[in-house]
This record gives sequence, C-alpha cells and structure tokens, in this order.
Amino acid sequence: MIAVGIIIIILGMFFIPLPSFILDFFLSINISLSFLILLLTMNVRKTLEFSVFPSLLLVTTLLRLALNVSSTRLILLHGYAGQVIQAFGDFVAGSNPVVGFVIFIILTIINFMVITKGSERVAEVAARFTLDAMPGKQMSIDADLNAGLINEEQARARRREIEREADFYGAMDGASKFVKGDAIAGIIITIINLLGGLAIGILQRGQDLAGAAQTYALLTVGDGLVSQVPALLISTATGILVTRSASEDDLGSDLSRQLTFYPKIIALGSGVIALFGLVRGMPTIPFLMVAIVLAVLSRYLIRKEEKMAEVETEEKAATAELETQRPENVLTLLTVDPMELEIGYSLIPLVDKSQGGDLFERVSLIRRQVALELGIILPPIRIRDNMQLSPGQYLIKIKGVDVAQGELLTNYYLAMDAGAVTEEIDGIPTREPAFGLPAIWITEKQREKAELNGYTVVDAPSVLVTHLTEIIRNYAHELLGRQETQTMLDHIKEDYPVVVEELIPNLMSVGEVQKVLAQLLKEGIPIRNLVSILETLADYAPMTKDTGLLTEYVRATLARQITKLLVGEENILYVLTVAPKIEQRIQQAQNEGQPLEPAWINQFDQSLSKEVKKVMENGYNPVIMVSPAIRRFTKSLVERLYPKIPVVSFQEITSETDVHSLGMVGAGD
Repeated sequence: MIAVGIIIIILGMFFIPLPSFILDFFLSINISLSFLILLLTMNVRKTLEFSVFPSLLLVTTLLRLALNVSSTRLILLHGYAGQVIQAFGDFVAGSNPVVGFVIFIILTIINFMVITKGSERVAEVAARFTLDAMPGKQMSIDADLNAGLINEEQARARRREIEREADFYGAMDGASKFVKGDAIAGIIITIINLLGGLAIGILQRGQDLAGAAQTYALLTVGDGLVSQVPALLISTATGILVTRSASEDDLGSDLSRQLTFYPKIIALGSGVIALFGLVRGMPTIPFLMVAIVLAVLSRYLIRKEEKMAEVETEEKAATAELETQRPENVLTLLTVDPMELEIGYSLIPLVDKSQGGDLFERVSLIRRQVALELGIILPPIRIRDNMQLSPGQYLIKIKGVDVAQGELLTNYYLAMDAGAVTEEIDGIPTREPAFGLPAIWITEKQREKAELNGYTVVDAPSVLVTHLTEIIRNYAHELLGRQETQTMLDHIKEDYPVVVEELIPNLMSVGEVQKVLAQLLKEGIPIRNLVSILETLADYAPMTKDTGLLTEYVRATLARQITKLLVGEENILYVLTVAPKIEQRIQQAQNEGQPLEPAWINQFDQSLSKEVKKVMENGYNPVIMVSPAIRRFTKSLVERLYPKIPVVSFQEITSETDVHSLGMVGAGD
C-alpha cells in the first residue's frame, strides 16, 4: 500500500501545483534517494540482490519528471521555484546563466552519450547472452542432479535463480530506456523553460531582454542542474549494476583487491609517473607527489605479501607437525564405494573437461537411463586414476571387488562385425569388452571405409560407457541397498502415502522390501512400477513372510511388463517348455525339501543345453516356460548354466500373447 501511495503522489504532482517549500522537500528527497541507490549498487554482491532496481528506475524517473513539471509551473508563474533551485543556480552556476547552461549541457552529454548509452548496450548484450545460456545452465543442473551432486530441492533453487537472472536482465534491457528518455526529456524541458520564461518576462511582465534572461535563465539552469544531478547518479548506478555480473563481492572490495593484486606493477607505474614530472614544462610537484604515494603503497603491499607468505609457511609446517603427531584416522579407509571406475593414465583425457573429455556427462546420462529402464536410483560412480593399471586399461568395481575390466586405445575406433560385413579391413584384433564379441581397433582414416563395408564403428568412450552400462544392469540387485530403497519409498510416499504406510513397518521392513526388489532386478525385471509392487506386497505379506514367494506374487502382477520384455513386434513368444515328468520331479523335491540327485541334475543339464543350442541355431532367444509352482526352483537349476536365460511361468504371460513352443526339455529322457 505504501508503494501505491507513493506512485499516486508522484502522478498527482504532474497536475497539482506545489508550493515552493514542498517542492524543496521533494527535490531534497530526490537527490538523497539517487545518492542512496548509487551506494546500494556499489555494495551489492550479486545483481539479484537488487532485483527491484528496474521498477525503482521507473519510479525515480517518474519522480524527476514530476518535479520538472512542478518546478516549470513555479518558474513560469512566479519567477521563483524554491531555495534548492535558487541555490543550484547561484552556487553551481556562479549566478551566471551562461556558465550554468554550459555545465548543464556537459552533464547532459555525459549522462546521455556516455553513461546511459553504455549501460543500455551492456544491459542489451547481458539480456541476450543470459537468455542464450539458459538451456546450457538447465542441462548443467540436470547433469549435477543425475550425478547425485545436488538434490531435487537444490536443483529447483538453482533453476529459480536462472529464471530470475534472465527476468532481471530482460527487465534491465527495457528499463535502461527510461534513463535515456529521461535525459532527452531534461534537455527539452530546459529549452521550454528558457523560451517560455523569456516570453513571459518580456511580453507579460514588461521586462527587458537582459532582465528576463537573468531571472528566468538562471532559474531554468538551476532547475536543469537539480534534475541532472540525480539523473547522473541513477545512470551511474545503472551502469555499475549491469557491469557487475561477473563479480562475487561488493565494488569497493573488488577494486581494492584487484587494483592492488600486483604491487610490482604499482611500483613500475610510480617510476613512470616520476619521469613525467621531470619532463620540461610539466608540473613537477603534483607528479612527484603521486609517484611517492604509489611507491609507498607498492612497498607496503610487497611487505604484506611477504609477511602473509611467512605466516602461511609457518601454518603449513605446524599443520604438518600436528598431522605427524596425531593418531592416524583409519575410519575413512573403511568406507567402500558402491561402484568405482579405475582408469589408466592414458584414459585420463576422457575425464578431463579441459581436454575435451565428457565421461562425467556420459555417466550422468547412464544414471538417468538406469532410472528410466530399471527404476532404481544408481549411487554415484567414483572415477579415479590408478597408476598400477596399464595405460589404456580400466577396472570396474562393485563394493570394492573387481567385476570387469577392459582396455581401450584412445585414438582408435572399435569396429565390430554385426553380420553385415562385405569386406574385411585390417586392424588390431581384440574383443568388445561388454559382450565379448570379436572386433578390431581401426584408425580415424579407416572409419568411413569400415562403415561402408558393414562394420559397426564406435569410439573408445562409447565402448567404456556401454561396458559400464551392461555391468550396472547385471549387478543392479547388488547396487540397490536399504538406503536407496528408503529413498525410493520416501519419494513414492509423497504421492501415495497410504500404500507405503499400510506396508511399512506393520507388514514388512525396509530390508524385506529391498530383498524382493533385488530378486526382481536380478532376473532383469524393472521395478519402476513401484506402486503396483508395494500394493501386491501389502496384499500377500499378511499370508507369508517368505520374500521368495512374495517375489513370485509380484511377478504375476507385473505380467504385462514381463511379457513386453520378452515378446517381439509380432506379439509372439517363442519358448522352451519342460516335460511333465521333469516338472513332477522338481515339484516333489520342492515339497519334500530334499535336494535333487547329482545324476538327475546332470541329465537335466544335458537336455537343457541340447534344446538351448537348437533354439539359438534357429535364430531365437531362448525363454523357458514352466508352471508357477516350480518357476523359482527351475530358475535356480537353469541359472547355473545360463544365468541370463529368462524362466517364466504361465501366469506371467498375458492372455493376448501368442505362445509358440520350440522344444521341450527332458522330452527324450
């Protein structure tokens, strides 16, 4: 309400005549406010700390124009506009209208041609570049969020700051036009005051030209100076604010720190200025005084640097001595990272951004991809160099244990034969590390030829990222711990509080839920549909605490999702079934809790290998389908030989799916 009242008062001043003493009061406020704004802009650390400045610029411009109108009315009506304008005409202009008019013109040119024009250009460029940089800044925030460097709340805060920054510079681009227009209006109003005053003095009051000029010209110049001084202060404040985008401190601190950062340069400048003072015809004393001041300042700064260096050296020595006396803290050595990537020294450029490395950005994309495909929050992946590895070697660790390794040639490309190669090319033989396929390393010059000949060609970083992604898929069940599970539950609880509160902690613990999710991930089932999983667990947890059995219930709920993972575009599922007598034997062993005989298991393995080989030779991916009662037990038998072959039950396949049997395990036994 106060702001509304101020705007109404300012607008009223355009139409309501003001007594001279009230005009003096408002002119004093205008000058004081302009000076205060200048001081504020010099002391803000970031431009957004003074984000109201564009609106304040409009208000101060309106105030100056309103005061110009009020003073013009008093000058033309009464030949007197208060003590402030009279004092500026007498003191600043020396009671000489010509001198005052020259000073007014100079101030106007400085304001309009130098400060305002420069501020306008800086604001325009800053607004354009800020808007152009927004997508990159948004992507950087997303990358930090995906890498786990910031949380969702911090990401939102940084996005809001980017939006505010863009809005501010956009507003400043437009608000700078207020200052430009105000300068032009000041010139026009002054000319009108001068011509109108002369006309009134000569034609209406019968004064001669000299008397009218002395009265009205002096008041007009005083009025112009009173309005141009605050305008100059505001223009200066505008220029300071829009040129401080790269600063993180106030103007005084920046100036004192940066101008005195190189004391030897100050000493050199002192000598040069002293030489100027010795030139014939130059005023020797002023130049020598400035040179002496700079010499003393440089000497003081050099001694200060030396003293700070001594103190820093002493502190380092004291810290080192304390470290040697302090018992070694081994607690940090006990921490094991969930996932690590160790690289040889020739692979460091893949990580170093200054050398064009983008491995960190690629890892961020992997975390997002894993979240979309598997539905888990991947812990941060620590990347470090290991001088014990060969130059191009890398090592992938899960919870401190080596799980995979590979070797890259950084300046080469990996060419793989996907079955469409028409002509072989020469290269360094190797194997693709993620899937073990035969491949060759080729040079940049051979790349185009290899692609034309049917090879699949990828660069070295893509080979590493593909291998890393495949390892994450294979070990996702180990990377999902209780803490990650709790984080996922907390996120679900925001939108589905009833589902989570019904299940945890009354029916299941976080650890039991984690075991179910891990079993699903181990068999390649995404857990992104966490709400359905939790609802199923809440339905069956009162009947059993067996996490394996609960997992089977969840798999039945996820039938549509499992089916989609296995079928092709034609909605046909090609499977291997198990002979009825084999199913009966597995069912019997499961019910009795007795282990199967080694001879029987060996016979089962032989039959399984025979059927799997036959299916793969025909170009199909093997899928084994059994009854729901023995699916879990059958999976334990199959995964000893073929850990990646899916084992599904009838209830995990939707009724719309067309199932074709390609063979039967144990049919000939």
